[in-house]
Amino acid sequence: MQADTQAQVAFFLTGRRPGEFLDAVEGLDLRPALFAGYRDLIPLRYDYPVVLAPKGVESLSGLVDQALAAAAKGADADRIRQHGLRIEQEIRAVLAGGATEGTLSIVWDLAVSRLTPKLDPAFVDSAGRLRAAIKADGELADCDGRLPARMLRHLWSVAQEAKAARFRERIERLAFKLADILRSDYERSAQGLTAARLQASVGAAHGSMFDFEAMAGFLGKVQPKEGMPDARRARITGLLDVLKKQRFVATAGAAGKPYEFAFDSCADALKAYRERLPRLVELAKALVVAELEIEGEYNPERHDAMFDGYGATGLDARELAPFPDYLVCVGGKLGAQEHGRLMEALACGWPIKVLLQVDDLHEDGAGEGGFAAGLRSSQIATQAMGLNDVYVLQSASSNLFKFRERVARGLAYRGPALFSVFSGAAARDSGLPPYLMAAAAMESRAFPAFSYDPAAGAGWADRFCLQANTQVEQDWPVQGFAYEDEEHQRVAQEVPFTLVDFLAGDRRYAGHLARVPRERWNGSMIRVDESLAREGRGLPDKIPSVLMVDAGNRLQKVIVDQSLIRQADRCRQMWHSLQELGGINNSHAQRLLAREQKAWEQRLREQVQGQAAQSAPPAAPAAATPAAAAPAAAAAPVVEEPARNPDEAYIETERCSTCNECTQLNGKMFAYNDNQQAYIKDISAGSYADLVQAAENCQVSVIHPGKPRDPNEPGLAELLERAQPFL
Repeated sequence: MQADTQAQVAFFLTGRRPGEFLDAVEGLDLRPALFAGYRDLIPLRYDYPVVLAPKGVESLSGLVDQALAAAAKGADADRIRQHGLRIEQEIRAVLAGGATEGTLSIVWDLAVSRLTPKLDPAFVDSAGRLRAAIKADGELADCDGRLPARMLRHLWSVAQEAKAARFRERIERLAFKLADILRSDYERSAQGLTAARLQASVGAAHGSMFDFEAMAGFLGKVQPKEGMPDARRARITGLLDVLKKQRFVATAGAAGKPYEFAFDSCADALKAYRERLPRLVELAKALVVAELEIEGEYNPERHDAMFDGYGATGLDARELAPFPDYLVCVGGKLGAQEHGRLMEALACGWPIKVLLQVDDLHEDGAGEGGFAAGLRSSQIATQAMGLNDVYVLQSASSNLFKFRERVARGLAYRGPALFSVFSGAAARDSGLPPYLMAAAAMESRAFPAFSYDPAAGAGWADRFCLQANTQVEQDWPVQGFAYEDEEHQRVAQEVPFTLVDFLAGDRRYAGHLARVPRERWNGSMIRVDESLAREGRGLPDKIPSVLMVDAGNRLQKVIVDQSLIRQADRCRQMWHSLQELGGINNSHAQRLLAREQKAWEQRLREQVQGQAAQSAPPAAPAAATPAAAAPAAAAAPVVEEPARNPDEAYIETERCSTCNECTQLNGKMFAYNDNQQAYIKDISAGSYADLVQAAENCQVSVIHPGKPRDPNEPGLAELLERAQPFL
């Protein structure tokens, strides 16, 4: 083995660089080769910055495109278009220069003022036309460490304002009608029919036209003697008191300041929710009773006992839906206690929305390479999905604008929701823009994007989505990369972007990298993805490497030690788990496909053999044997399988894909055989409804419910209709 190759092997195994053959990367300002074209994001058009508009979130580039479509017309079209794109670029420069606050209109004017002295006077005309064509305004937010919280708080506020408006209208409407009931009762009472009260109701202008004493005497005789029962009057008065004193939403004439619903920790949100819970139950009860009272349908004999224990066992999602949702924005690294509070809050089922912002995927003291925070945050997201009724969204901040509809869907979800977002704020340790760091984390599978929506359907195929990631079927996305070699020739190749490429862009991992001088490049250096595909036995003969570029965009080859390869392999395995959840490279489906393929090949062989036997010429008879004269033996009888009774339930066990749907539905009725395939263990252990639901849930449609055994089972007409496709 050559000395340079030995040095590479030694570095891979130990992380120590022999100075004669390998160079340190510290101070070389290296970055992954695929980053070469992204040193300056200002000239590029992409999703950021965004505008936090009154009705949602808009991209600056999108707004400029809309303005150009409206204003860049006629002979001035090219000029207006060029000026508009120049203003957009200058706005990015303003934000990159440290201006983190300001609305689009303010920053637009600032950008125009900076450009006007340098450009043609016609620029002012272009800027004015375009500004008039932009209809939206709001705070500008760039892709930085503040973006996840700013964007989520804004979208949450938009959703809560719409919800509060509906809730406020309902409370005020009920309060007005309840007060009207009391007012009508008072006006028919003896106190309401006095001469002074009647005169006050008419007013001074027409008071001289009536004899109020006579009117009071007459009305007192014709009005019913019995007014509203005292119990009902007290009940309605109590309802009005609850509606006026509630603090969940601001209403006209409210007695107190509304509650706050945005918090910085799950512990504070849990404490507030539990303290307010009695008032919440009281208001929820008051709303229902008020509706009954207004419709005249409240029956004390029936409803008093019913509402006496209202909310004792908690409220369901439908009853909680009108109330404001809680928002918790958790930043930094979660401690064990806060992690426990987070899972507790999500498991309670109440409408809490939690932003878990991850700023750094590196953690000192976390073991090999320090890459732990990202994996742990992904584990928190998968734990939340395991609760089954929690809306879960994970994304890098670079993808947050594209995910805005999914974010809004999670905020509108009636139950708890978790938004796990990597901000890219740790880019300061790599000299990279946060947007690029966040995008690289998502691209490298270090922080993949996905969403889980319990309201989207009954199964994972409907609920779980992984498609926002690049080349989702592959372990690592592959991108085209072109460069100029020493002979000034263009060289193009495909480069995978792995976890190691992502970590190599972080200066804190420089100790795990070693630059190989160009004169020592050899065939022993292979790509990281190729290294992961090889079985590690004995001393390696191939060393994983990544392509990087220095400050002058000169191509460099850098080898990595085995600790980063182990981290990459762990990241790849976690990606495989997410792929399975998304139905990609699913092991159950592949096992079923292999079984079906094997069975199909066996049937094909038997068919070919049967055709060959039929086409073969008959053998010549042997004249000397007595058997030649004997009658031909009777053909062996064909044993046919007995036809199944279509009225009996059964499972095509040999086609079962082991999806667990039926066994989770009813583990006594359905079970697995030794081959881990389902069969009906005890038909009497469940209902016909269980059979029909299992057939509907079955991913490969192998469950046949037959006909109901109990003719008195409720809902049979509907069940038989649902069962029809599976009989």
